Amino acid sequence: MALDPNLADAYEMLGVAKNYMGCAADTEAHINEALRLSPRDTSAFRWMNTAGFSKLLIAADAEAAVWFARGIEANRNYPLLHFGYAAALALLGRLDEAQVAAKAGLALDPGFTIRRVKSAPVIGEAAFVTGIKRFIKGLHIAGVPEG
Repeated sequence: MALDPNLADAYEMLGVAKNYMGCAADTEAHINEALRLSPRDTSAFRWMNTAGFSKLLIAADAEAAVWFARGIEANRNYPLLHFGYAAALALLGRLDEAQVAAKAGLALDPGFTIRRVKSAPVIGEAAFVTGIKRFIKGLHIAGVPEG
């Protein structure tokens, strides 16, 4: 960012780093800056996914659902948005909507399973690891296959 303060992707990557560092509450500001710099960016859906995931990490599930829904509006073909949305809705107790979102994600990525999520190495601060467990719990509730 020192070389190019207008590089929107750099702000999103800083948000991702904040998530891993256990500072997910700081991520939204970086995503908002990326969106301010490049509001019609073709990568904006990924940035919204990062913001939604950061909200899941800090148990701000209603805010997570809003970010994921916004990302889906930007790109309906990105399965992770649907799975994040499903997890957030499930954690909010909105089971019917969560199941619909999970089915939409599975239609895009039929091989997605909870086992696949669990198989990815989870490195980062304790808050990040705890947040991943919340995400997995939400996926379970939404009906994503164990695998």
